[in-house]
Amino acid sequence: MLNLMTQNWWALALRGLVAILFGIAAFVWPGITLWALVAIFGAYALIDGIFAIVEAFRRDVRRESWWALLVEGIVGVAIGILAFTWPGLTAFGLLYLIAFWAIVTGVFEVITAIRLRHEITGEWLMALVGVLSIVFGLLLIAFPVAGALSVVLMIGAFVFAMGVVMVSLAFKLRSLRTPGGVMPHAGHAAPSH
Repeated sequence: MLNLMTQNWWALALRGLVAILFGIAAFVWPGITLWALVAIFGAYALIDGIFAIVEAFRRDVRRESWWALLVEGIVGVAIGILAFTWPGLTAFGLLYLIAFWAIVTGVFEVITAIRLRHEITGEWLMALVGVLSIVFGLLLIAFPVAGALSVVLMIGAFVFAMGVVMVSLAFKLRSLRTPGGVMPHAGHAAPSH
């Protein structure tokens, strides 16, 4: 799994960049309307989900476990489409939709981090993304009556922080690549070419 993650580090970096841009948009336009917030979140979830699915299918399924990333991507695409096609989406509906998306994607990020714990140091970055996502989802469920502005700012802050961590993890994965794209397994020497 690590070998292909290092080869596709750029996909994680792009997902992080999209998250950072979404977070910045929430702070630049704090008085954003509900419809605009739904549209921006829907676009973010859709793009993030598409990148996750592409990354999953780029993996060699005979040697790598890619199901968690695929499920995460499918959930992201479904939530993005639902955000765009749910005409009567209320503020509470949006909060619960975002909370569900954050918790589900967080769980799959933590699963991936646990699988990588023996293969790399710094897997905690991926676990941190997952834990932040789960905590954020639970906070949205626990405090659904927060004012619209605070919700927009909270969403923006969370997504921005998650994007920064994702980009950091992507560049860590990039630094682990070896010439030829082959990753030595823990405790084994790199194959000679």
